[in-house]
Amino acid sequence: MSWILAAPIIIPFATAVLAFLFRRGPEGRWLSVAGSAGLLIASGFLMAEVLREGVVAAQMGQWAAPFGITLVADLLSAVMVVITGITGLAVAIYALADVDEAKETLGFHALYQVLLAGVCGAFLTGDLFNLYVWFEVMLISSFGLLILGGKREQLDGGIKYVTLNLVSTILFLSAVGLLYGMTGTLNMADLHGAVQQVDNPGLLIVIAIMFMIAFGVKAAVFPLFFWLPASYHTPAFAVSAIFAGLLTKVGVYSLIRVFTLIFTTDVAYTHTILLWVAGFTMVTGVLGAAAMNDFRRILSFHIISQIGYMILGLALFTPLAIVGAVFYIVHHIIVKANLFLVAGVARRIAGSTDLSAIGGLYKTAPLLGLLFLIPAFSLAGFPPLSGFWAKYVLVKASLDAEAYWIAAVALIVGLLTIYSMTKIWGAAFWKPHPEGLSPKLTALTARDRAALLVPIASLAILTCIIGFFPEPFVVFAERSAEQLLDPTEYVVAVLGEMPDIATDPADVAQLEAVE
Repeated sequence: MSWILAAPIIIPFATAVLAFLFRRGPEGRWLSVAGSAGLLIASGFLMAEVLREGVVAAQMGQWAAPFGITLVADLLSAVMVVITGITGLAVAIYALADVDEAKETLGFHALYQVLLAGVCGAFLTGDLFNLYVWFEVMLISSFGLLILGGKREQLDGGIKYVTLNLVSTILFLSAVGLLYGMTGTLNMADLHGAVQQVDNPGLLIVIAIMFMIAFGVKAAVFPLFFWLPASYHTPAFAVSAIFAGLLTKVGVYSLIRVFTLIFTTDVAYTHTILLWVAGFTMVTGVLGAAAMNDFRRILSFHIISQIGYMILGLALFTPLAIVGAVFYIVHHIIVKANLFLVAGVARRIAGSTDLSAIGGLYKTAPLLGLLFLIPAFSLAGFPPLSGFWAKYVLVKASLDAEAYWIAAVALIVGLLTIYSMTKIWGAAFWKPHPEGLSPKLTALTARDRAALLVPIASLAILTCIIGFFPEPFVVFAERSAEQLLDPTEYVVAVLGEMPDIATDPADVAQLEAVE
């Protein structure tokens, strides 16, 4: 069991060491592809184990929980690791044509694999301190990838990125220290019972808000998102794609984990804050996208907007809403990473990502136009693609909870998303290129075409599969939501038993009313 849980972390770390040793030759890039494929295979075995056995947990070094390092996977953790493997392999293949030899020599592939290890570690860790450790692994590797090449705009974006994330780290550590002081534990399964016993519920809510802000920075929610549009348009497109797909989702995952497993003592207060945050995040993100005129900047603001939908599912805190949040995360990782990959190919063909300086892509590359429309329509929520089902579930959950205003916000933001996607289509693909397409820019080798288009086409096919055959994915999301709302199986898998909790009857009544 321990090897199944540790393999998605060990494989990228081992690949990073080998890729760094062979960074000056072509071996490094192929090692990165092989390591990413290994991660995907390992994640598949982990998913199979979770589907067969339920929640699985292992104690590193045989130190029993809550004293040792715990790795644990429920359905949400397992699917996040699988999606990390899928996206990681697609971007690793894309990087064969996107990342130049200079960046490879500087250690691109090693940093990339360390980032994948950090993401998987965050999804699989069972205690808050090690979640902090994995956040730091991601921060260091992502900062390295962000500034790789040393361009002025990269350094500017990198400074903004790391500065705000370091503030988040300090707040996270402070909250961890306060929570440990109150409960004597940082194991998340153990905290589920320990927070019920604290004699200072006011301070517990303050700590919960500190975690909300710390993870909110990582997730790029309103008003803590400024680092994202300032930095995601600056690195290589492969880097932008993996950032867009995974980094903010680790923050969303952390919010879902702690606000379903730990901080549920005052749902009416904490989740109402999350509901307002979700609404403002959706609106500000989509308005920012509407104001931009650069391919990557538009997509960057749409990351923020779509994060709002995921937080909406958590904030409503009903079974159907949690189903929508889980479904939305899986859909969005695939779609958003793919759109950044498409933007990279558009840049190679047209010479820019500025919509006013490019055009004619549909005439020159009709296949690329089709491969853009699939994730773009899915992001906007067109039926029957995956984004339609994700938005439908969340809007229905909002209506069922009589939160009509947030349902209206979600629908209006969806319409504005259509506007942004059609703006990209009209400017980049439909209108003629203002200066005519240069043959030099359209000359791609057969290997480069395969490396660039195969990952895009594969992710587009996956988007269509989720959209045309949503039932198994919805059923999976329902099972995942059940585990999140009733963490008994999670706690027993980690601790071996469900601890006795002397719960205040008023708290029980409050939780039952919310459910």
